[in-house]
Amino acid sequence: MTTLPRGAAALGHRAVRRRRAVAAAGAVSAGLLVLSACDKPTPLSTITVGSDSISSEATCGGEGDEALKTADLTKCLQSEDIETITVDPDETVRFGVDPDIADKRWTILMNGQPLTEDSKKTYRTVPGSVFFNAQYGAQGDSTKVAVVAGNGKEGGQTFTGVWAFELKKDD
Repeated sequence: MTTLPRGAAALGHRAVRRRRAVAAAGAVSAGLLVLSACDKPTPLSTITVGSDSISSEATCGGEGDEALKTADLTKCLQSEDIETITVDPDETVRFGVDPDIADKRWTILMNGQPLTEDSKKTYRTVPGSVFFNAQYGAQGDSTKVAVVAGNGKEGGQTFTGVWAFELKKDD
């Protein structure tokens, strides 16, 4: 038999249960704090040709509304560390962007020159032959393209993010 006064064991059990509840609440609070410190993922841009796709986070900018400087934009467009996809000129090239990019209005640049008007759509298509046609400024068997997010104003000349890719001609 126990030597504790009547009801003392039950009081001790309640204290243990209370400590466990406080510890669990503390763990949940710490977990929420850690999750709130995580950065929001940057929006993605995707290119699809046939059944092949490539996606990329922003090469430059892409987070927030801060405008890129012209020198930074030029450097981004010349980046060598970009995703590459092979394109058959007879295929359709599909460009897709996250809604965050579409809300800012976006356009496609080919070798640094606008290929399309800016748009709020999340999806655009371009014939593959365009990317290897000298009339559009193409040179050789590869072309650099970029999805460029604007500032939300139609026809705006300010860019807030660049997603660069390289398209290689399929022989």
